[in-house]
Amino acid sequence: MAETEGIAAHRERAVLVGVDFGLRSSRSRPAVAGARLAAAAPAPDWGQTEAVPAEPMGRGLDAEESLAEFRELVSSAGGEVAAELMQRRSRPDPATLVGAGKVEEIAGVAASTEADLVLFDHDLTPTQLRNLEAALPCRVLDRTQLILDIFARHARTREGHLQVELAQLEYMLPRLTGRGKAMSQLGGGIGTRGPGETQLETDRRRIQRRIDQLKRDLEAVRRVRRQQRQRREAVPVPTVALVGYTNAGKSTLFNRLTGAQVLQSGRMFATLDPKLRAIELPSRRKVLLSDTVGFIRNLPHTLVTSFRATLEEVEQAEVLLHVRDAASTYGEEQKAQVEKVLAELDALKKPRIEVLNKIDLLGPHEREGLTARGEVMVSARTGEGMDALREAIDKALHSDPIIDAELRVPQQDGAVLAAIEAGMVVRRREYEGNLVRLAVSGPASLVGRLRAYRVRG
Repeated sequence: MAETEGIAAHRERAVLVGVDFGLRSSRSRPAVAGARLAAAAPAPDWGQTEAVPAEPMGRGLDAEESLAEFRELVSSAGGEVAAELMQRRSRPDPATLVGAGKVEEIAGVAASTEADLVLFDHDLTPTQLRNLEAALPCRVLDRTQLILDIFARHARTREGHLQVELAQLEYMLPRLTGRGKAMSQLGGGIGTRGPGETQLETDRRRIQRRIDQLKRDLEAVRRVRRQQRQRREAVPVPTVALVGYTNAGKSTLFNRLTGAQVLQSGRMFATLDPKLRAIELPSRRKVLLSDTVGFIRNLPHTLVTSFRATLEEVEQAEVLLHVRDAASTYGEEQKAQVEKVLAELDALKKPRIEVLNKIDLLGPHEREGLTARGEVMVSARTGEGMDALREAIDKALHSDPIIDAELRVPQQDGAVLAAIEAGMVVRRREYEGNLVRLAVSGPASLVGRLRAYRVRG
C-alpha cells in the first residue's frame, strides 16, 4: 500500500495551471450568484422518486472558479501555491495539453519560483504526462493524481487504505512509462504516497496481480458489510445517508444530529470511512444516519469504483439527505455533479431531501431568496433548522409507516407501557379502572407487536 506517513517536512511549492477549453470567463457571468439568489423554484417532494437529470449542468464553472476549487484541493494536500497560470485554447494540445509555448512559460515560472511540482487542473494522458515531465524542471501531477493523494493522506482504516491503493494502481497502470521523476522521490511530497517503484518494478503483470488481490480483499469487506446489514435488518431500522459535495458540511451536520464527535474539517475529503449512528425522529422512530465521502467535480471513476464498498450505504439507504452549501456561488453545478455520481451508483431515483447548509453565512436578503425555493434550510454549526430537518426525514420514510391506534393496556403490564412510551407518541391517555386507554401514533411494526392490546373499531 501507499506510504502515507512519509510526508515532506515542508509545504511543497506548486505551480497551478488552469485550463479553459470552452469554460466561460468570469467576465461573462451573471452579476448575481446563481446559487444564492436563484429564481424561486417549486417546493421539492421529499418522497420523490423521479430525479432531476444531471445534464445539462447549468452555466457550469468558469475558468477562475474551477481554478479556485483546484486551489482548495492543493491546500488539502498540504501544498503551497507558488504561482498560478491560465491557458485558454479552443481544444487541448494532444502532445502537452496546453501547447509548446505555454510549456516554455510554465518551465520559466517553475524555475523562478523554485517550485517542487506543477499541478494541472485537468487529466493528462500518458503521452502528455511523459512530454511535460521531459520539458519541465520538476514533477508533474494532474487533477486525478492530486485527488488520489488527498485520499491517501486521509485514509485511516484498513478498508480506506485498500480502496485508495486500488484506485492509485488502476490509474497508474497505463502511465508507467516515463514516470522517472514521479517514481524517483519515494515517500515524500504530494503525489508520492502511491505505491513505490520497488513494489511496482514497472511490471504490469505484478501490478495486475496486486489489483486482483485488492479487489478480493475489498469483496471480503463487502461481505462483512452485507452480514452486518442483514443483522440490522432483522430489527427493521431505516438508514438515511448524507451525500453531497465535498466540504458542504456533512460531518458537522452528522455530529449535530447524532451528538457524535466525528472529524469536522474545512479541508476537502476529510471523511473517507462511513459512520453510522442512531437518531430519534419526532415520531419516536429510530433511524440510522450514515456519513459518507464527499463528491467533487470530475471525481475520478477509479475512486467511484474503488469506494463502492463504502458507498454501498448510499445504495442501501431508504432516504438520501443531499447536503448543499447555501453560501456557495456555484451550488447548482455542485448539485449536478453529486447527481452524476448518484446516477453511477444507481441511487438517483431514491427519495431525496435537499438540505441547504451554512445559512448562518447568508444575509437576510439572501435567505429570503432561498426560502421561496422550499428546501430545508439549516446551519449545522449553530443548530438552526434541525427540528424541521427531522420532521422532513420522518415524512420521507415509507418503510414501517407511522399509523394511529388506540390501545387498552392493564396497568400491571409495565413492560408494555414502557415500550409504548419509548417508541410511540402518546396523544391521549385515560384510565378505566386498572386499564390505561391510550391514543398513540407509532411505527406499524411496533403497533403490530401490540395488536393484542388494540381497541377494535
